[in-house]
Amino acid sequence: MKVRNEKLMNDFWLRPGFQKNSVVGAKWKYLKKKAISLLLFFFLLAVSISSLAGWFDLAKYTGHSYQKAEGPIIQPQILEFPLDCGAWNQSNTCPRNYPKSYKPLNPNSSTCPEYFRWIYEDLKPWKETGITREMVEKAKRHAHFRLIILDGNIYVEKYNTKRFIQTRHLYTMYGIIQLLRWYPGKLPNLEIMFDTDDRPVIRSKDYRQPNSGPPPLFRYCSDWHSLDIVFPDWSFWGWAETNIKPWRSVIKDIKQGNEITKWKDRVPFAYWKGNPHVSPIRKDLIKCNVTDKQNFNTLLYVQDWNDQSKKGFKESNIGNQCTHRYKIYVEGWAWSVSEKYILACDSPTLYIKPRYHDFFMRGMIPQQHYWPIRDNDKCRSLKFAVQWGNNNIDKAEAIGKAGSNFIHEDMKMEYVFDYMFHLLNEYAKLLKFEPEIPAEAVEICSESLACTSEGIWKKFMEEGLEKSPSYTNPCTLPPPYEPQEIKSFVEQKIKATQQVEVWEDKYWNKKQ
Repeated sequence: MKVRNEKLMNDFWLRPGFQKNSVVGAKWKYLKKKAISLLLFFFLLAVSISSLAGWFDLAKYTGHSYQKAEGPIIQPQILEFPLDCGAWNQSNTCPRNYPKSYKPLNPNSSTCPEYFRWIYEDLKPWKETGITREMVEKAKRHAHFRLIILDGNIYVEKYNTKRFIQTRHLYTMYGIIQLLRWYPGKLPNLEIMFDTDDRPVIRSKDYRQPNSGPPPLFRYCSDWHSLDIVFPDWSFWGWAETNIKPWRSVIKDIKQGNEITKWKDRVPFAYWKGNPHVSPIRKDLIKCNVTDKQNFNTLLYVQDWNDQSKKGFKESNIGNQCTHRYKIYVEGWAWSVSEKYILACDSPTLYIKPRYHDFFMRGMIPQQHYWPIRDNDKCRSLKFAVQWGNNNIDKAEAIGKAGSNFIHEDMKMEYVFDYMFHLLNEYAKLLKFEPEIPAEAVEICSESLACTSEGIWKKFMEEGLEKSPSYTNPCTLPPPYEPQEIKSFVEQKIKATQQVEVWEDKYWNKKQ
């Protein structure tokens, strides 16, 4: 019992002084508290009457300004800077009317979410040596483009040695442009190489020797065997080829979709819809689909994007897919863009053991934010997960809500920008050279990308445009993990996953 009490004290940060109150002491504190409350009530009442009578200026004591003007109080206006395609079409040069610096209306900032601490881990290979020009140039053979920020302007040198996948590169560039519009004048000069392909390529085993100088290469995902630096993917500013809106818009659609059907009233099966032809693990998942001979509590559907394009994407609206109690996440060729949309649905995400990670997933915990699924026994693992959830309704609903809250709150667009800001800022601190503009580089801006686009590509860029600077500073980056902290955090995730596997084994052993 004593050990249990100490654990609860630690969990709730209760100091010993608050744990040793006698009954007499408790009664005295109650009477004392009541007396103080009555005195405070009468004092505030007197102050309010005096203020209304004009006997003294309440603003002197609160720090707020109270105007007695006859008309309405005018709030400070935030200036907006929309796309200026007229100027671009006339000169083919980027407009210079957007502010290069700003003073936020609310300079106070909160602490960034916990997953921001992985920024230090991703940059750790260069912590001791810094990043040299030679290291950056070594990344060129893998990169689709080089991006330079110099004195608040952005320049890009594209490489045609690698095939571009759809318009990923353009929307990634566009996202970085929006970051500078969101926080004008706050990004330092820097130079990065970016690969928009799926899988990581900088293998850690090739750079184990001291001063081996791994090339710093940015991309959308990595794994535990690679040194690629993870960065928010292009779809946060829209994925035009699949009609997926920018993140600010799509997260609103999902939130509205969540309200249509309460979680307990949703279809009590696990749902997945996607392209099974991109990876063996997805083809294997399809084998778990319900048939007249088997029922693993799953409803799996093939997504044909070409067919959806012809139909105007009427059957692929992400906001309309929060209809089942459980959603399945499975990787594609690498990590999948679908991850954040699946997790946002208020339904427990049945997360098939991944190989890759993006920038935020490392902050999520099994049994708290999602339910882990074995990758080598998917069907039975999925069936048990649904059975467990339907038999533990409140716990399952809590997992779905926690995962969804993580996405809606800790992954809102403001935090996506903050992650980009801190990652690039910490990266720039490591540079051992002065960034410069290559001869083949061109300046890019919102106008150079959006005004030259057409159709839905232009529509999404207009929708994802940041018209004004942020009204606050970036969140405060928490300190790096201590070695023991990160070890404990990872062990927590491992233990939670292993516990689920033990439950699964007991369940299936009883069925034999």
